[in-house]
Amino acid sequence: MQRGDTELAVRDLEGAGAEARFPAPWPRRYGSVAVSPAGDVAVFAGVHALRAVDSTGAVLWEIRHGCWSAAVCTTAHASFSEYADDYHHGHADSGSAAFSSDGKVLWAHVRGHMGHDTEEEWLILDAADGSLLARVATMTVGSGSFHFPHPDPAYMGLSIAEGEESSPVLWGRWDGTQLTVQRFVEEVFLAVSPSGEHFLTTDTGQWALYLHQAEDGTELRRLNAGDAVPLLRETTALAGTSKRRSRTTTSPWPAPSTTRRSPATGSSTHTQWPCEDQSSTPSLSRGLPCRQEKTLGARSPRIRPLSICGTSRTGNEATARARCSKLLVPPNGGSHRDGSPQRRRASSPCSG
Repeated sequence: MQRGDTELAVRDLEGAGAEARFPAPWPRRYGSVAVSPAGDVAVFAGVHALRAVDSTGAVLWEIRHGCWSAAVCTTAHASFSEYADDYHHGHADSGSAAFSSDGKVLWAHVRGHMGHDTEEEWLILDAADGSLLARVATMTVGSGSFHFPHPDPAYMGLSIAEGEESSPVLWGRWDGTQLTVQRFVEEVFLAVSPSGEHFLTTDTGQWALYLHQAEDGTELRRLNAGDAVPLLRETTALAGTSKRRSRTTTSPWPAPSTTRRSPATGSSTHTQWPCEDQSSTPSLSRGLPCRQEKTLGARSPRIRPLSICGTSRTGNEATARARCSKLLVPPNGGSHRDGSPQRRRASSPCSG
């Protein structure tokens, strides 16, 4: 399923790969969408209404509800064009909808028409004509929600995000005449097992996983993150020693290697880090090529020592001798003991 601003594209991955396209009544940022198991009906859950359409774009039914605008909006909108250019409606909260596994029933989380009071409801609708079968107040002020269908069409899970730690999970059962809802406070719905026997939730801090029995919502098992994923025993090597300190962090960076170069090259003992191209070594400068330069003072094309005299790199002997013949001022300020200026010729191996 791929949702665009102007249409929804659906492809059957299990069958013959048939594709259906549904014209969208509003851009994708104005809500969510649900597709029937048969792939022949799409229900767009928007800011002001639920709209069911077929692949030709024909409207099968529409149920209007309270506005999901981020700012309190008491208008009972009749069409998307009424708020298409409004900022608050463009950043509205949203509900959601989902078909039961047999495609006969649609579950929808909507906002009611309550003026300045933002009462939200969980509706059960006949998927064929949109007629109301049951409803229940969610007692939430949601910013978004997600449905989790169950293999048994009688069950449905709903996770509502309120932007606070009180976000609840609702577990509903519809037997055709009565709607029963269980509420799990400060939990987030994660998944329904393929067998349909269980469903999984976590708390808003993700400190544990809770396995529930689907039939009645009973919590069967709890897995605490601290027990399931023990903290790593961490160690840090002290540079230049073999001692290790416990209860510290293991560094992901490689230990430096000390390389001693020959004094003839003009370099001294220095520390080298392995290069980026060593696959087992993280790089402090990721993405940079391996640098193989000598340390400061080495006779390297990258680092040019200051030359006072001697043949220049260009081989210009006259220039070299001119450098050697320059008069230099001594560090003591350039004066004789009697205070007269002192000038001397630089001594150099190239002068003679």
